[in-house]
Amino acid sequence: MYRVSADTQFKRQRPYKQTHTFLLLPEHNSDRTSSTATMKYLALALLFCALASLSDAQCQAKALQPGMTRCQDDSDLTWHPVGSSWRNSKCLDCTCTECCSAFSTPIRFPSDCVSVFDSAACEFIVHKRDDPTQLCPIYAAVGK
Repeated sequence: MYRVSADTQFKRQRPYKQTHTFLLLPEHNSDRTSSTATMKYLALALLFCALASLSDAQCQAKALQPGMTRCQDDSDLTWHPVGSSWRNSKCLDCTCTECCSAFSTPIRFPSDCVSVFDSAACEFIVHKRDDPTQLCPIYAAVGK
């Protein structure tokens, strides 16, 4: 900021000496507050990491109520004893607490091949386009 007088409006003069005063609030002076904030962020990061490992796109969790002796499959509506496992009509391997995909989906295979889902076996079969009897290698798959 420059000081300007009426008779020298277009001449620059030395700027004012500016001083800044910073006030620290009591909560900024404390190491305990700083470490508390750090601990909160650390706990939040840990929570996000734990949730990421629980979120599996191939599995769906279900709640089991205390005292239950049987549970119902959500797809087939069949009843099963607690502790048992089964495969339903949607190719999901289930227990009373979760259902997971029973197959993996091929994502990389030779370009002259095609991927076909066999619902009876709950698996993808990759074979040559022009010869279904000749199987192709699978380089990468997702799931299961």
